[in-house]
Amino acid sequence: MESSHKDAETAAVAAAADPRGASSSSGVVVQVREKKGPLRAAIPYMPFPVAVICLFLNTFVPGLGTFVSAFTVLCGARTDLPDRHVCCVFWLNIAAALIQILTAIVMVGWIMSIFWGMDMVILASYKEQGIPQQL
Repeated sequence: MESSHKDAETAAVAAAADPRGASSSSGVVVQVREKKGPLRAAIPYMPFPVAVICLFLNTFVPGLGTFVSAFTVLCGARTDLPDRHVCCVFWLNIAAALIQILTAIVMVGWIMSIFWGMDMVILASYKEQGIPQQL
């Protein structure tokens, strides 16, 4: 009795997920978009070697790579904030660098700095592969 109830529940969930009644192998495409906050969206799409240098700097001196990346925005690096002025994006990156430097004492900033550098490298690899900015 218990298994037939679970089978009926599974069938109901499958029917609700696909109202046409098609099986799950019918080629349904699900797209997921990440919602980024303003600091995260201000990370510039840099050339790959520059991003690796910023990761290296962020690993050993928290916030330094983020500070350097702020200047790439002034040199024309694109971000996920196309509606904001370049100066605003520059100051958002400077703010992120200051947060990383000031909170490095309690290790939070250091960890944030390393993850920030990893994000820079990931975004740079997207740029090299020609993957669109909005993922």
